[in-house]
Amino acid sequence: MEESTQIQDNLAFVHTEIRSACLLAGRPEDSVRLLLATKTVEPERIRMAIAAGETLIGENKVQEYQQKADALADLNCERHFIGHLQTNKVKDILKYVTCIQSVDRITLAEKLQSQLENLDRELDIYIQINTSGEQSKSGAAPEEALRLMEHLTALPRLKVKGLMTIGLFSDNEVLVRKSYALLRTFRDKGLEQGLLPGGPLELSMGMSGDLNWAIQEGSTMVRVGSAVFGKRNYH
Repeated sequence: MEESTQIQDNLAFVHTEIRSACLLAGRPEDSVRLLLATKTVEPERIRMAIAAGETLIGENKVQEYQQKADALADLNCERHFIGHLQTNKVKDILKYVTCIQSVDRITLAEKLQSQLENLDRELDIYIQINTSGEQSKSGAAPEEALRLMEHLTALPRLKVKGLMTIGLFSDNEVLVRKSYALLRTFRDKGLEQGLLPGGPLELSMGMSGDLNWAIQEGSTMVRVGSAVFGKRNYH
């Protein structure tokens, strides 16, 4: 089977999974967006997915956006950053994306605000919260999340569009769903306390292995890589 056909088939399967999960949760079939997590994926394979109708990609590393920029420059797609962002990489990543999903600390937010002032532009962001309690995961600690939200209200160049988390690495459905439910709870608390902008807010949560559980807990965006592109090739 040609690789482009395989990617198309994989995408069809993922979209079927998303629709089924939405129906199970009593939600509209189109209430969840698919973000293609393109870490280690070659530009030509990303192009195949975009040609199949996808419109949103996300990278975990600034270096990968830099390396793939020329090869993907003509693509009409939305580009997000979904990995841990070091403050010394802020200037670089702003060249490539319109949204950073991993704003998890005040120092990063202030660095972004400063650089955006220099560029006279705004940026969509998601607040990343560590809802699993795993030390290996990035994200604001739950006890710091509301304080981060409050601080962001004073940084006008940053437009909060949603919240993001990485689910608990486990096969235990109850525990994984608990980590996703916590993100939804923080969205509700932030709205109740006036710390988040009104209107719909994205909940970016769920990946290839647990998107069904995430959608049942309110996810509006799932980040999928291996289910579309196959097992990652770490060099």
